[in-house]
Amino acid sequence: MSFYCLLFLSACFLSAVFTALVKRLARALNIVDKPDSYRKLHLTYRPLLGGLAVFSSYFLILYFIQDKILAGKLESHHWLGFFIGACFLMVGGFLDDKYNLKPSQQIIWPILAAAAVIIGGVQIEKITNPLGGLIYLKYFSPLLIFLWLLGMMYTTKLLDGIDGLVTSVTAVGSIIIFLFTMTTRYYQPDIGAASLVLAGACLGFLFFNWYPAKIFLGEGGSLLLGYILGVLAIISGGKIAMALLIMGIPILDVAWTIARRLLAGKNPFKFSDRQHLHFRLLDLGLSQRQTVLVYCFFSAAFGLSALFLQSQGKIMALLLLLMLMIGVVLIFNYLDRKKVVKK
Repeated sequence: MSFYCLLFLSACFLSAVFTALVKRLARALNIVDKPDSYRKLHLTYRPLLGGLAVFSSYFLILYFIQDKILAGKLESHHWLGFFIGACFLMVGGFLDDKYNLKPSQQIIWPILAAAAVIIGGVQIEKITNPLGGLIYLKYFSPLLIFLWLLGMMYTTKLLDGIDGLVTSVTAVGSIIIFLFTMTTRYYQPDIGAASLVLAGACLGFLFFNWYPAKIFLGEGGSLLLGYILGVLAIISGGKIAMALLIMGIPILDVAWTIARRLLAGKNPFKFSDRQHLHFRLLDLGLSQRQTVLVYCFFSAAFGLSALFLQSQGKIMALLLLLMLMIGVVLIFNYLDRKKVVKK
Protein backbone atom coordinates (compact mmCIF):
# COMPACT_ATOMS: atom_id res chain seq x y z
CA MET A 1 0.00 0.00 0.00
CA SER A 2 2.96 2.33 0.58
CA PHE A 3 3.72 2.05 -3.15
CA TYR A 4 0.26 3.35 -4.02
CA CYS A 5 0.50 6.21 -1.51
CA LEU A 6 3.85 7.24 -2.99
CA LEU A 7 2.41 6.96 -6.49
CA PHE A 8 -0.54 9.19 -5.62
CA LEU A 9 1.57 11.85 -3.88
CA SER A 10 4.15 11.86 -6.70
CA ALA A 11 1.46 12.41 -9.33
CA CYS A 12 -0.11 15.15 -7.22
CA PHE A 13 3.20 16.96 -6.70
CA LEU A 14 4.35 16.61 -10.30
CA SER A 15 1.00 17.85 -11.61
CA ALA A 16 1.16 20.93 -9.38
CA VAL A 17 4.68 21.72 -10.59
CA PHE A 18 3.74 21.27 -14.25
CA THR A 19 0.60 23.38 -13.76
CA ALA A 20 2.66 26.28 -12.44
CA LEU A 21 4.94 26.01 -15.49
CA VAL A 22 2.09 25.67 -17.99
CA LYS A 23 0.37 28.67 -16.42
CA ARG A 24 3.40 30.79 -17.27
CA LEU A 25 3.67 29.26 -20.74
CA ALA A 26 0.03 30.01 -21.57
CA ARG A 27 0.40 33.63 -20.52
CA ALA A 28 3.62 33.98 -22.52
CA LEU A 29 1.85 32.61 -25.63
CA ASN A 30 -1.26 34.70 -24.88
CA ILE A 31 -3.44 31.57 -24.76
CA VAL A 32 -6.03 32.84 -22.33
CA ASP A 33 -9.78 32.63 -21.79
CA LYS A 34 -11.65 35.92 -21.90
CA PRO A 35 -14.65 36.50 -19.58
CA ASP A 36 -18.07 37.22 -21.09
CA SER A 37 -20.22 37.52 -17.91
CA TYR A 38 -22.64 34.97 -19.41
CA ARG A 39 -21.10 31.49 -19.48
CA LYS A 40 -17.51 32.46 -18.64
CA LEU A 41 -17.93 33.80 -15.15
CA HIS A 42 -14.34 34.74 -14.28
CA LEU A 43 -13.60 38.45 -14.04
CA THR A 44 -10.15 38.58 -15.66
CA TYR A 45 -8.27 36.69 -18.36
CA ARG A 46 -7.33 33.15 -17.28
CA PRO A 47 -4.59 31.01 -18.87
CA LEU A 48 -5.66 27.86 -20.73
CA LEU A 49 -3.64 24.72 -21.65
CA GLY A 50 -4.06 23.28 -18.14
CA GLY A 51 -4.71 19.86 -19.61
CA LEU A 52 -1.09 19.79 -20.74
CA ALA A 53 -0.01 19.67 -17.08
CA VAL A 54 -2.33 16.75 -16.31
CA PHE A 55 -1.22 14.95 -19.49
CA SER A 56 2.50 15.43 -18.77
CA SER A 57 2.38 14.34 -15.14
CA TYR A 58 0.08 11.39 -15.87
CA PHE A 59 2.05 9.80 -18.67
CA LEU A 60 5.44 10.62 -17.16
CA ILE A 61 4.50 8.71 -14.01
CA LEU A 62 3.13 5.83 -16.09
CA TYR A 63 6.44 5.72 -17.97
CA PHE A 64 8.44 5.33 -14.75
CA ILE A 65 6.17 2.56 -13.45
CA GLN A 66 5.85 0.75 -16.78
CA ASP A 67 7.28 -2.42 -15.25
CA LYS A 68 4.22 -2.51 -12.97
CA ILE A 69 1.83 -1.55 -15.78
CA LEU A 70 3.15 -4.05 -18.32
CA ALA A 71 3.05 -6.82 -15.73
CA GLY A 72 -0.74 -6.85 -16.10
CA LYS A 73 -2.96 -8.37 -18.77
CA LEU A 74 -2.51 -5.49 -21.23
CA GLU A 75 0.39 -5.43 -23.69
CA SER A 76 2.62 -2.50 -24.61
CA HIS A 77 0.71 -1.74 -27.83
CA HIS A 78 -2.48 -1.19 -25.81
CA TRP A 79 -0.78 1.47 -23.70
CA LEU A 80 0.93 2.94 -26.79
CA GLY A 81 -2.41 3.42 -28.55
CA PHE A 82 -3.76 5.01 -25.36
CA PHE A 83 -0.80 7.42 -25.22
CA ILE A 84 -0.94 8.35 -28.92
CA GLY A 85 -4.66 9.10 -28.61
CA ALA A 86 -3.93 11.46 -25.71
CA CYS A 87 -1.25 13.17 -27.81
CA PHE A 88 -3.84 13.86 -30.52
CA LEU A 89 -6.05 15.54 -27.93
CA MET A 90 -3.17 17.72 -26.73
CA VAL A 91 -2.36 18.86 -30.28
CA GLY A 92 -6.00 19.60 -31.08
CA GLY A 93 -6.51 21.27 -27.71
CA PHE A 94 -3.54 23.56 -28.22
CA LEU A 95 -4.76 24.59 -31.67
CA ASP A 96 -8.28 25.25 -30.40
CA ASP A 97 -7.15 27.22 -27.35
CA LYS A 98 -4.88 29.31 -29.57
CA TYR A 99 -6.96 29.72 -32.74
CA ASN A 100 -10.55 28.90 -31.63
CA LEU A 101 -11.22 26.15 -34.18
CA LYS A 102 -14.62 25.54 -35.76
CA PRO A 103 -16.64 22.59 -34.36
CA SER A 104 -16.00 20.65 -37.59
CA GLN A 105 -12.26 21.06 -36.97
CA GLN A 106 -12.46 20.36 -33.22
CA ILE A 107 -14.07 16.95 -33.63
CA ILE A 108 -11.19 15.63 -35.75
CA TRP A 109 -8.96 15.21 -32.71
CA PRO A 110 -11.35 13.18 -30.50
CA ILE A 111 -12.02 10.94 -33.52
CA LEU A 112 -8.28 10.38 -33.98
CA ALA A 113 -7.89 9.69 -30.24
CA ALA A 114 -10.62 7.04 -30.25
CA ALA A 115 -9.20 5.50 -33.43
CA ALA A 116 -5.73 5.27 -31.83
CA VAL A 117 -7.14 3.24 -28.94
CA ILE A 118 -8.90 0.86 -31.32
CA ILE A 119 -5.85 0.47 -33.58
CA GLY A 120 -3.78 -0.14 -30.44
CA GLY A 121 -5.77 -3.32 -29.94
CA VAL A 122 -8.00 -2.39 -27.00
CA GLN A 123 -11.20 -4.44 -27.17
CA ILE A 124 -14.41 -5.13 -25.31
CA GLU A 125 -14.65 -8.88 -25.76
CA LYS A 126 -17.87 -9.39 -23.82
CA ILE A 127 -20.35 -7.68 -21.55
CA THR A 128 -22.56 -9.13 -18.86
CA ASN A 129 -26.15 -9.78 -19.83
CA PRO A 130 -28.36 -8.51 -16.97
CA LEU A 131 -30.76 -11.37 -17.74
CA GLY A 132 -27.96 -13.89 -17.30
CA GLY A 133 -24.88 -15.02 -19.18
CA LEU A 134 -22.57 -13.00 -21.40
CA ILE A 135 -22.89 -11.09 -24.67
CA TYR A 136 -19.84 -11.44 -26.94
CA LEU A 137 -18.90 -8.42 -29.05
CA LYS A 138 -16.40 -9.80 -31.52
CA TYR A 139 -17.43 -7.58 -34.45
CA PHE A 140 -19.09 -4.70 -32.63
CA SER A 141 -16.26 -3.92 -30.20
CA PRO A 142 -14.59 -1.17 -32.33
CA LEU A 143 -17.88 0.66 -32.88
CA LEU A 144 -18.83 0.44 -29.21
CA ILE A 145 -15.41 1.70 -28.09
CA PHE A 146 -15.54 4.54 -30.61
CA LEU A 147 -18.99 5.72 -29.52
CA TRP A 148 -18.20 5.25 -25.84
CA LEU A 149 -15.00 7.29 -25.95
CA LEU A 150 -16.57 10.08 -27.99
CA GLY A 151 -19.46 10.19 -25.52
CA MET A 152 -17.13 10.36 -22.52
CA MET A 153 -14.92 13.02 -24.10
CA TYR A 154 -17.83 15.27 -25.00
CA THR A 155 -19.40 14.74 -21.57
CA THR A 156 -16.35 16.15 -19.79
CA LYS A 157 -15.93 18.84 -22.46
CA LEU A 158 -19.47 20.16 -21.95
CA LEU A 159 -19.22 19.71 -18.19
CA ASP A 160 -16.25 22.06 -18.05
CA GLY A 161 -18.29 25.16 -17.25
CA ILE A 162 -17.31 26.15 -13.71
CA ASP A 163 -14.08 26.11 -11.75
CA GLY A 164 -12.85 22.70 -10.67
CA LEU A 165 -15.92 20.74 -11.75
CA VAL A 166 -14.48 18.36 -14.35
CA THR A 167 -11.25 17.89 -12.42
CA SER A 168 -13.09 17.03 -9.19
CA VAL A 169 -15.54 14.59 -10.76
CA THR A 170 -12.70 12.87 -12.65
CA ALA A 171 -10.70 12.53 -9.44
CA VAL A 172 -13.70 10.92 -7.73
CA GLY A 173 -14.24 8.57 -10.67
CA SER A 174 -10.60 7.50 -10.88
CA ILE A 175 -10.46 6.75 -7.14
CA ILE A 176 -13.56 4.55 -7.48
CA ILE A 177 -11.98 2.67 -10.40
CA PHE A 178 -8.86 2.23 -8.24
CA LEU A 179 -10.92 0.78 -5.39
CA PHE A 180 -12.77 -1.49 -7.82
CA THR A 181 -9.57 -2.89 -9.34
CA MET A 182 -8.11 -3.51 -5.87
CA THR A 183 -10.92 -5.85 -4.82
CA THR A 184 -10.14 -9.55 -4.68
CA ARG A 185 -12.71 -10.42 -7.33
CA TYR A 186 -11.53 -7.88 -9.94
CA TYR A 187 -7.87 -7.52 -8.88
CA GLN A 188 -6.00 -5.56 -11.59
CA PRO A 189 -3.06 -3.70 -9.98
CA ASP A 190 -1.92 -2.23 -13.31
CA ILE A 191 -5.27 -0.53 -13.94
CA GLY A 192 -5.47 0.43 -10.27
CA ALA A 193 -2.10 2.16 -10.48
CA ALA A 194 -3.07 4.01 -13.68
CA SER A 195 -6.33 5.15 -12.05
CA LEU A 196 -4.62 6.37 -8.89
CA VAL A 197 -2.10 8.34 -10.92
CA LEU A 198 -5.01 10.08 -12.66
CA ALA A 199 -6.55 10.96 -9.30
CA GLY A 200 -3.24 12.44 -8.13
CA ALA A 201 -2.73 14.38 -11.36
CA CYS A 202 -6.24 15.83 -11.09
CA LEU A 203 -5.81 16.88 -7.45
CA GLY A 204 -2.43 18.47 -8.19
CA PHE A 205 -4.08 20.53 -10.92
CA LEU A 206 -7.09 21.23 -8.67
CA PHE A 207 -4.88 23.33 -6.36
CA PHE A 208 -4.86 25.87 -9.19
CA ASN A 209 -8.27 25.08 -10.70
CA TRP A 210 -10.46 25.24 -7.56
CA TYR A 211 -12.61 28.35 -7.33
CA PRO A 212 -11.39 30.99 -8.00
CA ALA A 213 -9.41 29.20 -10.70
CA LYS A 214 -5.99 30.49 -11.70
CA ILE A 215 -5.84 28.29 -14.82
CA PHE A 216 -8.34 26.32 -16.92
CA LEU A 217 -8.09 22.88 -18.51
CA GLY A 218 -8.68 24.20 -22.00
CA GLU A 219 -10.12 22.17 -24.87
CA GLY A 220 -7.50 19.44 -24.76
CA GLY A 221 -7.71 19.01 -21.00
CA SER A 222 -11.48 18.82 -20.82
CA LEU A 223 -11.47 16.12 -23.52
CA LEU A 224 -8.47 14.32 -22.02
CA LEU A 225 -10.11 13.60 -18.67
CA GLY A 226 -13.16 11.97 -20.26
CA TYR A 227 -10.86 10.07 -22.61
CA ILE A 228 -8.73 8.61 -19.81
CA LEU A 229 -11.75 7.71 -17.69
CA GLY A 230 -13.39 6.08 -20.71
CA VAL A 231 -10.31 4.00 -21.55
CA LEU A 232 -9.78 2.94 -17.93
CA ALA A 233 -13.41 1.79 -17.76
CA ILE A 234 -12.83 -0.40 -20.83
CA ILE A 235 -9.48 -1.90 -19.91
CA SER A 236 -10.61 -2.64 -16.35
CA GLY A 237 -12.79 -5.33 -17.88
CA GLY A 238 -15.50 -3.49 -19.79
CA LYS A 239 -16.94 -1.95 -16.62
CA ILE A 240 -18.94 0.60 -18.56
CA ALA A 241 -21.90 0.37 -16.16
CA MET A 242 -19.63 1.54 -13.34
CA ALA A 243 -18.42 4.52 -15.38
CA LEU A 244 -22.02 5.32 -16.30
CA LEU A 245 -22.90 5.46 -12.61
CA ILE A 246 -19.91 7.67 -11.84
CA MET A 247 -20.59 10.06 -14.72
CA GLY A 248 -24.36 9.50 -14.82
CA ILE A 249 -25.51 13.01 -13.96
CA PRO A 250 -23.13 14.73 -16.44
CA ILE A 251 -23.94 12.18 -19.19
CA LEU A 252 -27.68 12.61 -18.77
CA ASP A 253 -27.26 16.38 -18.66
CA VAL A 254 -25.38 16.28 -21.98
CA ALA A 255 -28.01 13.96 -23.50
CA TRP A 256 -30.80 16.31 -22.40
CA THR A 257 -28.87 19.34 -23.71
CA ILE A 258 -28.42 17.74 -27.14
CA ALA A 259 -32.09 16.69 -27.30
CA ARG A 260 -33.30 20.10 -26.15
CA ARG A 261 -31.23 21.95 -28.74
CA LEU A 262 -32.28 19.60 -31.53
CA LEU A 263 -35.95 20.06 -30.62
CA ALA A 264 -35.38 23.82 -30.80
CA GLY A 265 -33.94 23.41 -34.30
CA LYS A 266 -30.40 24.38 -33.24
CA ASN A 267 -27.07 22.67 -33.81
CA PRO A 268 -26.22 21.15 -30.39
CA PHE A 269 -22.48 21.52 -30.98
CA LYS A 270 -22.49 25.10 -32.28
CA PHE A 271 -25.13 26.66 -30.06
CA SER A 272 -24.29 27.38 -26.40
CA ASP A 273 -26.48 28.48 -23.51
CA ARG A 274 -26.76 28.48 -19.72
CA GLN A 275 -29.14 25.54 -19.48
CA HIS A 276 -26.61 22.98 -18.28
CA LEU A 277 -27.36 21.63 -14.82
CA HIS A 278 -24.32 23.27 -13.25
CA PHE A 279 -25.45 26.69 -14.48
CA ARG A 280 -28.99 26.03 -13.26
CA LEU A 281 -27.65 25.18 -9.81
CA LEU A 282 -25.72 28.46 -9.81
CA ASP A 283 -28.92 30.31 -10.77
CA LEU A 284 -30.66 28.71 -7.77
CA GLY A 285 -28.14 30.38 -5.50
CA LEU A 286 -25.46 27.72 -5.01
CA SER A 287 -21.86 28.86 -5.18
CA GLN A 288 -19.42 27.35 -7.64
CA ARG A 289 -17.79 25.34 -4.85
CA GLN A 290 -21.14 24.04 -3.60
CA THR A 291 -22.14 23.03 -7.13
CA VAL A 292 -18.91 21.06 -7.55
CA LEU A 293 -19.52 19.30 -4.23
CA VAL A 294 -23.06 18.36 -5.31
CA TYR A 295 -21.70 16.70 -8.45
CA CYS A 296 -18.95 14.94 -6.49
CA PHE A 297 -21.48 13.62 -3.98
CA PHE A 298 -23.65 12.00 -6.65
CA SER A 299 -20.63 10.65 -8.56
CA ALA A 300 -19.25 9.11 -5.36
CA ALA A 301 -22.60 7.76 -4.15
CA PHE A 302 -23.61 6.08 -7.41
CA GLY A 303 -20.04 5.08 -8.30
CA LEU A 304 -19.42 3.38 -4.96
CA SER A 305 -22.69 1.49 -5.33
CA ALA A 306 -21.08 -0.30 -8.29
CA LEU A 307 -18.60 -1.90 -5.88
CA PHE A 308 -21.40 -3.76 -4.13
CA LEU A 309 -24.04 -4.33 -6.81
CA GLN A 310 -24.28 -7.16 -9.32
CA SER A 311 -25.38 -6.58 -12.93
CA GLN A 312 -29.12 -6.32 -12.21
CA GLY A 313 -28.45 -4.05 -9.25
CA LYS A 314 -26.40 -1.74 -11.45
CA ILE A 315 -29.25 -1.60 -13.96
CA MET A 316 -31.60 -0.58 -11.15
CA ALA A 317 -29.14 2.08 -10.00
CA LEU A 318 -28.92 3.43 -13.56
CA LEU A 319 -32.71 3.58 -13.75
CA LEU A 320 -32.80 5.42 -10.42
CA LEU A 321 -30.25 7.86 -11.79
CA LEU A 322 -32.36 8.36 -14.92
CA MET A 323 -35.50 9.03 -12.85
CA LEU A 324 -33.56 11.48 -10.71
CA MET A 325 -32.43 13.41 -13.77
CA ILE A 326 -35.96 13.41 -15.25
CA GLY A 327 -37.22 14.80 -11.96
CA VAL A 328 -34.59 17.55 -12.04
CA VAL A 329 -35.54 18.47 -15.62
CA LEU A 330 -39.25 18.64 -14.70
CA ILE A 331 -38.53 20.84 -11.68
CA PHE A 332 -36.48 23.31 -13.72
CA ASN A 333 -39.13 23.39 -16.47
CA TYR A 334 -41.74 24.17 -13.82
CA LEU A 335 -39.58 26.98 -12.41
CA ASP A 336 -39.06 28.39 -15.93
CA ARG A 337 -42.81 28.45 -16.56
CA LYS A 338 -43.37 30.26 -13.27
CA LYS A 339 -40.86 32.92 -14.31
CA VAL A 340 -42.65 33.40 -17.65
CA VAL A 341 -46.04 33.76 -15.91
CA LYS A 342 -44.65 36.38 -13.51
CA LYS A 343 -43.32 38.40 -16.42
